[in-house]
Amino acid sequence: MQPPVLEVVGVRKRYGRTIALDGVSLAVGAGEMFGLLGPNGAGKTTLISILCALTDTDAGEVRLFGRPFRRSDREARRLIGIGTQDLSIYPDLSARENLRFFGKLYGLRGGELEKRVDELLSSVGLSDRAGDRAGTFSGGMKRRLNLAAAVVHRPKLLFLDEPTTGVDPQSRNHIFEQVKALNTAGVTVVYTSHYMEEVQKLCRRIAILEGGKVLACDTLPVLLKLLDATVRVAVAGAPPGFADQLAAIPGVKSIKPAADGFQLVVDDAAPVLAKVAMTCAATGTELTAVSTREPTLERVFLHLTGRELRD
Repeated sequence: MQPPVLEVVGVRKRYGRTIALDGVSLAVGAGEMFGLLGPNGAGKTTLISILCALTDTDAGEVRLFGRPFRRSDREARRLIGIGTQDLSIYPDLSARENLRFFGKLYGLRGGELEKRVDELLSSVGLSDRAGDRAGTFSGGMKRRLNLAAAVVHRPKLLFLDEPTTGVDPQSRNHIFEQVKALNTAGVTVVYTSHYMEEVQKLCRRIAILEGGKVLACDTLPVLLKLLDATVRVAVAGAPPGFADQLAAIPGVKSIKPAADGFQLVVDDAAPVLAKVAMTCAATGTELTAVSTREPTLERVFLHLTGRELRD
């Protein structure tokens, strides 16, 4: 069995009296798009710094491609790309000069470097602005250039920390497509964002960090099952015993009266709603209104942490 690309085992980090990480363990498999969520102060930034070999642990271990990973391991660090929340590009250099600079840092030279720079400028939609100073770019263009700089050396593991902060919808969609293309090409991605819908849309597995601990780490469908769905139905002309018939529908956990009808707590709204409609038809009950509320990643996050993501 292939070992995880990234494995975190019991990692601890303290700053004075503040415990930033308290025994964090998780693993990221080859080719995954892995989401990492946590409110401010949860330890997310510290963890990313450790995983990128920018900060040492106090205890525990990080393994990269099956072997212990340390800050001094330059060969392993070449396998990592980092797209930081704070832009890493140089505003006084052109887009092409920025990518040349970062490529040279990783040992690219000559024709290989120029070919790679051209590929990236095209992929992030900046070929026509290649000679312009990065400082003249819009926020979205800077973010796209920042992403290109993070992958100029073809990393196998890419960390993206808030890659769409301050961008317009068009640039955000462009970044989404680039990240998905990189992942499809085999790059393992660890993705953090304050935009919950981004993580829900892109990531197959997600870890939720709070107070320096991993509260949950699983696939999105499993995380969503931590919460129930609700179905509200408004009815007219319901016969005696109608509520009992609704309560007997498979998947209904509980039922209580609501305005002009009932509220059902259910495992899955869609099949229950179909059975409700059938029960109404069979009993001559008029179904006058229906609404459902399905679990979302944001609701799961609030349920586990008790905090908004930006708190």
